[in-house]
Amino acid sequence: MNRIKDILAEKGIKQTWLADQLGKSYNMVNGYVQNRQQPRLEVLFQIAEILGVNAKDLIKDKK
Repeated sequence: MNRIKDILAEKGIKQTWLADQLGKSYNMVNGYVQNRQQPRLEVLFQIAEILGVNAKDLIKDKK
């Protein structure tokens, strides 16, 4: 599970903007945001860099 949706909401960033920054389709980013699929580790780090957060902040603790 990831917190991409939470971070986007906190920063007021749209999924379409993130998709453009990543060079990925809106549908792919929406899958990440809705936790239907998880980004590869390198993509997770890329998302963290774009959003200006630590990659650990994008990962939900299972507890």
